[in-house]
Amino acid sequence: MSDRFIVLMRHGEVAGGPRFRGACDDALSAAGWAQLRRAATREPAIGHIVSSPARRCADFARALAAERGLSVDLSAAFSERRFGDWEGLAADQIPAAELTRFWDDPVGYTPPGAEPFAAFRQRVLDGWQALLAAGAAHTLVLTHGGTLRVILAQVLGMGDGSGIQVEVPPACVTRLRLPAPPGRPSLVSHAASAS
Repeated sequence: MSDRFIVLMRHGEVAGGPRFRGACDDALSAAGWAQLRRAATREPAIGHIVSSPARRCADFARALAAERGLSVDLSAAFSERRFGDWEGLAADQIPAAELTRFWDDPVGYTPPGAEPFAAFRQRVLDGWQALLAAGAAHTLVLTHGGTLRVILAQVLGMGDGSGIQVEVPPACVTRLRLPAPPGRPSLVSHAASAS
């Protein structure tokens, strides 16, 4: 059995600029569409697409699937962490003390009304394990920065809070190699979309 690859791609820029978006279902900006189109051209061998159901992921996933004659599976497991009272807010709209607590302890501090990190992590990793078990070759997953960080932390054996230190810009592409058992997933590349 040959190696499989899973490509994790963060959505592109979103209309309305940077904000805490978990449950917010904002659409991609024109720049976000262009970023994803550039990133997707570097992934010609994709045979299967999985996407978060959020519009900023699913709209592009559906368009790419239609272009390539593929199906797309929507999976809530790959949705972003829900941010409760912070949904839709830019960082400068959140009290500095609360935001500092979050950046200092993203695992232990839960913003008001937000999804606890432990629940978010478990949801994402359940989806990751299901994806691994499905065995599809060369899968593209359209997802979010927080989700991508959880998967990377798992694959690389990083502590739960360490993922926040990994930069995941819009349209970032992370390629993981999945060797035949008993091999373990490994990071092949992690790069921002070409400007």
